[in-house]
Amino acid sequence: MESPDAQFERAYIQFLPAVSGYLYRRVPRQAVEDLAADVFAIAWRKRASVTSGEELPWLYRIAANVVANHRRKEASGSVLLASLRPADSAPSAEEIVVADASLGEAWRHLRPAEREVLSLALVEELAPAEVAIALGVSVNAATIRVHRAKKRLRELLPEESLPSSERTAAAAT
Repeated sequence: MESPDAQFERAYIQFLPAVSGYLYRRVPRQAVEDLAADVFAIAWRKRASVTSGEELPWLYRIAANVVANHRRKEASGSVLLASLRPADSAPSAEEIVVADASLGEAWRHLRPAEREVLSLALVEELAPAEVAIALGVSVNAATIRVHRAKKRLRELLPEESLPSSERTAAAAT
């Protein structure tokens, strides 16, 4: 039987790249390493509360809280310092989507909760059960949130940016 310390070390090695990628898309590059360390320090303290097989979405939930705290600290600092964010920092999930102007405009009109659930489901490619763990809700609630966020995004998109199959379906309703 593997010791708890060995299990945590194995999880750290396995999930550090995914957690770092999650952070990399949400905060400046220079903050990723420190925030990843914070995520795993919290995970170490709370390791008894994770269910086997649910480690990654659980770590994403911790990471989301760490990112929120980081952003609050950043926002409480000088506006000038926030505006000096280096150009080479990692793009956020929002910046990835903004590559398409109409999609970017629609993305900006989504509520933060809708952007987060879509980021987890589409950018992080989590299964509904994993999205549920990351958000701290039931699988059914997570599935509904993803569906509603996709529907709202679709509604915000100009008709000409939708695939032809969706334009036909939208016209029929």
